[in-house]
Amino acid sequence: MKQTGLLLLLLTGLLTGCDSNAVFKEYTDISDEKWYIKNAPSFTFDIKDASVPYNLYYNLRNNLSYGYYNLYLTRYLRDSSGKEIESKLDELILMDPKTGKPNGDGLGDLFDHKFLFKRNYRFPKPGKYTVQIRQYMRQDPLLNVQSVGITVERATPANSSN
Repeated sequence: MKQTGLLLLLLTGLLTGCDSNAVFKEYTDISDEKWYIKNAPSFTFDIKDASVPYNLYYNLRNNLSYGYYNLYLTRYLRDSSGKEIESKLDELILMDPKTGKPNGDGLGDLFDHKFLFKRNYRFPKPGKYTVQIRQYMRQDPLLNVQSVGITVERATPANSSN
């Protein structure tokens, strides 16, 4: 039991230590791994310095039983007043379409994915912003998705050309 706890602590440290430029990182668990279209998680974060660029990422965790090689998401970016700055449909490639080999980092039958959706983005002004994510697949509910989230990182020369 102690070894399992130590292993989990080590894995958590490794995963969170990789995002040293992150100003925000949050996940929402998908109840019973059934992502309904009406379930659109929102993530609100504070941008203190609007003079620097940021990279924004989707974070996704799914298991190998996920039935598709891709995932369509619609994202909405809103400012603190609720005004929509943008909405966009994105396709995330979770597995190789020909071989079915999963992309991302895997442990057992779970895979974590991090997809860039805005590179070197400059927020209009400091303040609170919200990103809302809705699955846009034909299946409702979408099965075998465990969690979804976002990461907001300060763009640096090392991560701005990814």
